[in-house]
Amino acid sequence: MARAARPVDVAALVDGVRAGRRADVARAITLVESSRGEHRVAARDLLTALTQVERPPATRVGISGVPGVGKSTFIETLGTRLTAAGHRVGVLAVDPSSVRTGGSVLGDKTRMATLSVDPRAFIRPSPSAGTLGGVARATVQAMLVLEAAGHDVVLVETVGVGQSEVTVAGMVDTFLFLTIARTGDQLQGIKKGILEIADVVAVNKADAAGGDDHEGEARVAARELAGALRLVRGQAEWAPPVVTCSGLTGTGVDDVWQRVGAHRDHLGADGLARKRAGQQLDFTWALVRDELDQRLRSSPEVAAVRDDVRRAVLSGELPAPLAADRILAAYDHRPHGWDGPTNL
Repeated sequence: MARAARPVDVAALVDGVRAGRRADVARAITLVESSRGEHRVAARDLLTALTQVERPPATRVGISGVPGVGKSTFIETLGTRLTAAGHRVGVLAVDPSSVRTGGSVLGDKTRMATLSVDPRAFIRPSPSAGTLGGVARATVQAMLVLEAAGHDVVLVETVGVGQSEVTVAGMVDTFLFLTIARTGDQLQGIKKGILEIADVVAVNKADAAGGDDHEGEARVAARELAGALRLVRGQAEWAPPVVTCSGLTGTGVDDVWQRVGAHRDHLGADGLARKRAGQQLDFTWALVRDELDQRLRSSPEVAAVRDDVRRAVLSGELPAPLAADRILAAYDHRPHGWDGPTNL
């Protein structure tokens, strides 16, 4: 017979996180990422206690880019410079590729070999938990843990370009989009939606290697992107700057960080407070949707009809809208033949 899990000592975990003990920070993030019912209760108690102590707002930056853009190299270079300047840096790598297992790929820790052993840095792969609601819940709460542990800069890396980028942009202060120069159409593969949410754009790998004029290509790409941004964003209050950099050599990385700081200054204290308040409201509804999804999956009434509904849908006997109504009717404890309105 399996042994019952030991209850979480929330008070001890709070003390460990506030003291910045890495093992306790890791355990706290594991707790807030957990989907187990008893862990969710403990996580709420943990976060409530951690947020009772007011701290200056940490700088939250989302970093995204096309595959192969060099995000990990850039983050390691930026992170080591920030820690050398006295900052404490937390890195969360949102990993949508782990939907099947619910876990996360540890590749970022191995690629950031120097930063991962820096005592002023903490790197954590953050699983997507299979849903965008999972991304929001796990990542936002992990950020709160890192900030309570004294990390004044939190970098949230997203893998690839997709809907998770929009989700991450909704939980950070500044969204940095990394791209690279390439032959042919410089904008190929870059979605308009990313340009609409980017606050700073950096063309990475602007370094001379193998005799190729990467710096010149990067400058051309930056000009083209700046033009595209003017078309996409129009006369927006904040004009996202487009700069060049090299995460490998460090050239331009300080400039990128200064642009991030300029965006934060543009927001100002009141603007940052309003932005974070709006994010908290959005996060509230993300938590509601995530919790409803968990309850739907664990409902015994839904489990009782799941196999029949699956068989009927796969055989073509039951169209998807009616199948959804039947599942929701079971969840609402209504008779299977109920045909009233559905509000979810």
